[in-house]
Amino acid sequence: MPELPEVEVVRAGLEPAVRGARIVSVSVLDERALTRHRGDGIGFEAALTGRALRGAVRRGKFLWLPIAPSGGDGPSARAILGHLGMSGQLLLRAPGSPPERHERIRFELEHPDHGELAVVFADQRTFGSLAVDDLIPTSDSAAAGFGSIEPLVPGQVAHIARDPLDPAFDDDAFRQRLARKDSAIKRVLLDQTVVSGIGNIYADEALWAARIHPERLARDLPTPAVRRLLAEVRAVLEKALAEGGTSFDAQYVNVNGQAGYFAHSLNAYGRTGQPCPRCGRPIVRVSFTNRSSHYCPRCQSRRSVK
Repeated sequence: MPELPEVEVVRAGLEPAVRGARIVSVSVLDERALTRHRGDGIGFEAALTGRALRGAVRRGKFLWLPIAPSGGDGPSARAILGHLGMSGQLLLRAPGSPPERHERIRFELEHPDHGELAVVFADQRTFGSLAVDDLIPTSDSAAAGFGSIEPLVPGQVAHIARDPLDPAFDDDAFRQRLARKDSAIKRVLLDQTVVSGIGNIYADEALWAARIHPERLARDLPTPAVRRLLAEVRAVLEKALAEGGTSFDAQYVNVNGQAGYFAHSLNAYGRTGQPCPRCGRPIVRVSFTNRSSHYCPRCQSRRSVK
């Protein structure tokens, strides 16, 4: 599943193409791509045709395109909300381009600077979705996410925590939440209501870098270890962003259809049996709740961490 770096790469690619663009037409080819939408394909098309877009915003693994009000002035009240699921792609294409494989929804846009273009939502496994959602005030009155200065977030995203790269992320509040968690730290990092944007890949990589065992209880981590973990989470996410995200197959690509190359920088995830880059002991893999953890049993001891 695309995590923060992959979704941010897509958001940044969409931003210049959609900001100020007008939606000329919308074609819903498969209503399975509207599972988060309250309504059918005809209503989705009618709600968006002729409307202008104000950019692209992201929080965690969600992104949305704020819709300008009918009069053009004032804050946005609604947005096109997107979640890529396991294999969703948002692609920029030339107007009238041939249908993409697994194409589900197509937007034909007209941009004042870039002219005509198309945004295509393609999804092989159909776990992703688009929706028109109402925007509501953020609980902390800060900007909702990357790409916006408005403190407005889609209602379906309001329960999602801020991510560690968000300027409004509160390190002390995160530490306090961990102190109340009886769960393993790996599970807490994957809980999008505690901290968003982190999935299996980047949790494994950050825990390896911070020398923390994935099954250590979150409440048992001392403050220095929590600070070290947050620093490593940010370092891993920023490096992955710089390298265009992680692609193991053709399911994740950027808006131009290009793969990311962070997979070549992985130290733990997916390296079962290979030597730990730090100590040389084989990386191990253990299963939990339909997922896997990859870690070094020597560097990431279950003993107390400082």
